[in-house]
Amino acid sequence: MKNQMDRQMQTTTKNKISTSLPAILSGVLLCVSATTFAQSNYKESSNSFAYYTQTGDLKNLESAKKFIDAAYVTRRDSSNTRVNVLRSMIYSSMAYADSTRSIKTPKDPIAVSYEALAKLKPRELQQYSSEMKYVKQNLAAAHIYNANKSLAKQDYAAAYNSYLKVKDLNIANYDVTYNLALLAVQTGQYAAAVGYYDQLIKQGKPTAEHYLQLANVYQELGDKQGVLNTLQTARTKFPQSKAVLMNLIQEFAQNTEYKAIVPIIDEAIKYEPQNIELNYLAGYANETVGNKDIAKKYYQQVLELNGNNYESNLALGLIYLNDFLRDESNGEAQYNAQNLLLKANEIRPYDVNALKSLSLYYERSGDLAQLDRVKLLLNQLSNN
Repeated sequence: MKNQMDRQMQTTTKNKISTSLPAILSGVLLCVSATTFAQSNYKESSNSFAYYTQTGDLKNLESAKKFIDAAYVTRRDSSNTRVNVLRSMIYSSMAYADSTRSIKTPKDPIAVSYEALAKLKPRELQQYSSEMKYVKQNLAAAHIYNANKSLAKQDYAAAYNSYLKVKDLNIANYDVTYNLALLAVQTGQYAAAVGYYDQLIKQGKPTAEHYLQLANVYQELGDKQGVLNTLQTARTKFPQSKAVLMNLIQEFAQNTEYKAIVPIIDEAIKYEPQNIELNYLAGYANETVGNKDIAKKYYQQVLELNGNNYESNLALGLIYLNDFLRDESNGEAQYNAQNLLLKANEIRPYDVNALKSLSLYYERSGDLAQLDRVKLLLNQLSNN
């Protein structure tokens, strides 16, 4: 640079003989002095930063910061590529390593790092790819640190924004994407959460839990088909998952898709043979699709687990009542219908469904006294 300035000085001298030589020399010497000073500060900063990377001592990092600041005074220096690269490396290191901000600086080191990066052209970013990788890793770590602080305060919106900044650095690994998905749910951004879960699934190693969480997001969106598609896909990929199976059965039940429940309900009951709700659902699903004998078996299983279960007493009683109404000579059906419907009425004396069923039974069996009693009670209930 000095030789170039000397040539410029010589050209100027030849073209402008009348110019005062001492004035020209004075100006050139000032330029050389400023440039040399900036180069010296850059070198000192670079040396200090090298020591920091070797030792991890923040004193060396602080020294590097002091010299790079000194080399950043003029507009020319602040636009210098090497200076901005080193400045971004130093300040990004401060952003992460000096989490307590013991090195005093007017601006947050994260902001200063981004300012230095903004002065680099795309071509220069490629030229210093290793250095840029170092800077981005430090900034990402600093944002994650801030996210964890926000999570400790249950400030999910701030944590979500911090992770978005990590993603903007093109650091979108599994953990970053998963945390964005979870935080999007926490902040009610369900459409965004679906996108993040889709990314996790496309990465090739999704878990059953990912699918279940995605199904819950679709549930929040009110997208029933999205819930069902997600659970069915999960069922295909994780056929041994109890959680996926149970959620799928629950979804089928909510959508009254009992035909879809019948082939898989036995597997669920093997996991929880004493689950009253599952056994009742198995009975109801089979009854709905016309498998009455199988339905009886499941309703009876519920009553063996809990003889005072109203729903199964009524359901099983109605099956036997229908058998009796079709064939009045079926003494077993008559006996079972009477006992089960009376038990249901005993459990819930004022439930209309049990009373109406008893009314049908007494009318067909010819027990007029009991029929009048039941009809009187029904009239009283209808007038209330």
